[in-house]
Amino acid sequence: MQITEIYKSLQGESTYAGLPCVFVRLTGCNLRCSWCDSEFSFYGGRKMTLPEVLGKVARLSPRGGLVEITGGEPMLQEREVIPLMEQLLDADYKILLETSGERLLARVPKQVIKIVDVKCPHSGAPDTFALGNLQALENHDELKFVLSDRSDYEFARDFVLRHDLAERVHAILFSPAFEKTASGARDISHCLLDPQELAQWILADDVPARLNLQIHKLIWDPAAKGV
Repeated sequence: MQITEIYKSLQGESTYAGLPCVFVRLTGCNLRCSWCDSEFSFYGGRKMTLPEVLGKVARLSPRGGLVEITGGEPMLQEREVIPLMEQLLDADYKILLETSGERLLARVPKQVIKIVDVKCPHSGAPDTFALGNLQALENHDELKFVLSDRSDYEFARDFVLRHDLAERVHAILFSPAFEKTASGARDISHCLLDPQELAQWILADDVPARLNLQIHKLIWDPAAKGV
């Protein structure tokens, strides 16, 4: 499979934020989101065999733990990534899969925790979520909406309520978009949508969502890779 990087850091998003995690970042993505912060993973990388990837994960986290499969869009390499997830599960790792939901997810092992990023209108990739994936969701999965303005918020709010998502998944995450060229200051000044404003909207509408900040961009330089 084509791999951009494998490294260990703290999980920066989702309900697993703050936990040590090994990240396996696959190369390639078929979407071009306006706020994307991992464009470096679209091309390049290097070919690694399944044993090589498993070996690198084991060296970084020899006693099991949390592993996130991310990208790019990891499901573009479904033929290789499904066996990877299966073998990591067999080795007693807890697996997160970060995906846009544009690719079908029915073959993902049920034990894998899917973090599905439903694209909002101003992402640059609207209407790409495959609605059939709602049937593939397990009650431990999470749905994430990255928001840059009020119209993105209203789309996410209405999507959550229309599809009764609170009854389908473990968590619904509303995340302010971050400037993709941000660097230097480690604070919320780089957020495209003020988290305080988003919090007020969530409270006013009583949306069953969790405000989700990218804590890795508050701990390290927002432009840093491999963290």
